[in-house]
Amino acid sequence: MSSGRHRAHRAPGKPIRSVLWGPAAYDGRPPGWLVVEGLTVGVVGAAAIATPGIIGVLADSVALRTGEAGVVVAAGLAVYLAVTGAGRALVGVAAVLGVFWGLLTPRAVTEAVLLWDGEVRSVVVTSVAPIGDATTGRRYCSVRHMDGTPVSVRIWRGCERTTGPGDHISLVSDPKGRVPPRGVPASGSLAQPLTETAGTGLLLVTVSAVAAVRSYRLAPDSHPMPAPDAPQPA
Repeated sequence: MSSGRHRAHRAPGKPIRSVLWGPAAYDGRPPGWLVVEGLTVGVVGAAAIATPGIIGVLADSVALRTGEAGVVVAAGLAVYLAVTGAGRALVGVAAVLGVFWGLLTPRAVTEAVLLWDGEVRSVVVTSVAPIGDATTGRRYCSVRHMDGTPVSVRIWRGCERTTGPGDHISLVSDPKGRVPPRGVPASGSLAQPLTETAGTGLLLVTVSAVAAVRSYRLAPDSHPMPAPDAPQPA
């Protein structure tokens, strides 16, 4: 991808706009191959950040499912963009979005597993423990299955202010045991974390692509030198 362009390098006296947003030294719209290259950087970077979290959830790896490995990859993407001459403002935005994307991905994958493969069943509340202020803090319910088997984790979704011992609430669990069970929220929807995470990922791809596209300074087209006049016959 080197035809007709070269990397932009910071030079003394470069305008602040170029430093913040990248040189983007080309006339009109960027060429198609440059847009494709920018999108490739964005998509590959976002996928690399998300991969550790996805593997961590599906393979039940505590070290990877925290999202910290994704944060490290996000830092690598920011360094790559900075080294290639991307604008500092765009690099900063991409870094922040990359951190959020890395941390949100494991939670989104967990919700996706429960949304698509989870089984919803009714459980009985055995006790309720408010966290923080009794009126505004989150409440955690200890629950048991209908056969009396206790659920190993306390849940907060569906554990409302009016919920008390003996009440029945809904619990969704993964039959394969890949993720811990969750309570079903009052709205009955588990998709909100997915939409929030997808929006963050889309923004990350967009900002990274723009940063990569604007990091290039296209070399002016070279014009061939005219051939010397042929000697005239005597």
